[in-house]
Amino acid sequence: MTGPIRAAVRFEGISKAFGDVEVLHDVTFDVQPGSIHALLGENGAGKSTLMKVLAGYHAPSRGTVVLDGEPVTLRGGRDAEARGIVLIHQEFNLAEDLTVAQNIYLGHELGGALLDDAAMRRGAREALARLEVTLDPDVRVRDLAVPMKQLVEIARALSRRARVLIMDEPTAALTPHETATLFDLMRRLREGGVTILYISHKLDEVKAVTDRVTVLRDGRVVMSADTADLSTAQMANSMVGRELEAMYPPRMEPLAEELLHVEGLDVPGWAHDVTFTLRRGEVLGLAGLVGAGRTESIEGLLGLRPHHVRSVRVRGRPVRLRSPADGVQAGMVYLSEDRKGKGLHVDLALRPNLTLMTLEHYARPLLDTRAEDGALKRAVQTFGIRAGRLDVPAGSLSGGNQQKLALAKILEVQPEVIILDEPTRGVDVGAKRDIYALVGDLARQGKGIIVISSELPELLGLCHRLLVMHEGRVVGDLDSGGLSEQDVIQYATGLRRREAHVPA
Repeated sequence: MTGPIRAAVRFEGISKAFGDVEVLHDVTFDVQPGSIHALLGENGAGKSTLMKVLAGYHAPSRGTVVLDGEPVTLRGGRDAEARGIVLIHQEFNLAEDLTVAQNIYLGHELGGALLDDAAMRRGAREALARLEVTLDPDVRVRDLAVPMKQLVEIARALSRRARVLIMDEPTAALTPHETATLFDLMRRLREGGVTILYISHKLDEVKAVTDRVTVLRDGRVVMSADTADLSTAQMANSMVGRELEAMYPPRMEPLAEELLHVEGLDVPGWAHDVTFTLRRGEVLGLAGLVGAGRTESIEGLLGLRPHHVRSVRVRGRPVRLRSPADGVQAGMVYLSEDRKGKGLHVDLALRPNLTLMTLEHYARPLLDTRAEDGALKRAVQTFGIRAGRLDVPAGSLSGGNQQKLALAKILEVQPEVIILDEPTRGVDVGAKRDIYALVGDLARQGKGIIVISSELPELLGLCHRLLVMHEGRVVGDLDSGGLSEQDVIQYATGLRRREAHVPA
């Protein structure tokens, strides 16, 4: 007679404290072998901390990790990888100045005293081929777009021949096609006996690809159940501990006043003849597939890329934008999609991050740290930033709280035009609703907001109008009312096209 199946991973009473702050409390649950097990929770719930315990980066304060029925003490990431436990980090953990192949084999190089570069190139191509990605292994990572960096992270993990694979927000930067390819690969890995722990805030994806769900709230397990027995609404409500209200705020009719007009914007290699108008109180979405030129158009507009433009008007006045600083002077701010690399200085504390763009208000002539502290306390309350203490580095915050801090930072300058690039990437369902409510409030205050997003439900739920880009051109200027995701996809893939119009 066959005995019970032994768990691939068991967490027994795992607690973890950082100083006086305990972030995990007696976490206990099993992960079955050859399964895809989702770990859900709001930002700050303890998901990433628990996975770093399993991956050997943190030692538990109390409790035991059991691997294949045997208690283990993991002495660092290399020890965990030697046991077949591999973590794909939420924030990129790549060496920007090394090539794709060098990153995939970093710390596990092939060859002896002389590295076997040819073998590493072949291995990199094979790892990327499993993801159906064609990418030159000699390209330096710094030259890659964000989605391609994510795929390099995944390829690197696959090259480690994991038995237990931890995926922390792996689809955050991927297109629907790339996500579908990844899910096919995950299913093949599961069939081959690999156990996958999967962290995601995209509950429809959790429903589609996982076998079982465990929910953490404030560092405690509040639910474990088979995915088939749960709806996405049940998952969301369990995460936040209450019934979620409507995700998107009501949309007020924009005013007729023009806040921003861009005509004939060209960004060589990325965008051609981009023309649009943003009105006061309007939320304008910028849609399109990865590579369509959405982010690059905005970076060109703000002088971050070489560009040519026939004219730019802010509040009816012609302006010349040679840098983001010129944008701030004109009343325009931009929040990058890369909050870790471009949005925040993660090694600095919260206060200097918040006030970096407005230091002249706090230095008269000496820096008034008491005034800065007051600004930080107001931002924490206004934006719902969750931090155990206010003197910690920004990098110690969860992803959602980092994003809220980055939003608070750009809004410190009291802008009129606010451009948000992937504002809810890697953010949990509760924080998403908070950010959507903030966007609605800003629109009601008469601000103009441009939202670049790869999530079509987000664009359709939040925006008054969508500009859809395909191969560097605006192919649709569409009122979002009555639009479906399928409608937008047809424009984004070039199946439908109409002349963009500028509302009067």
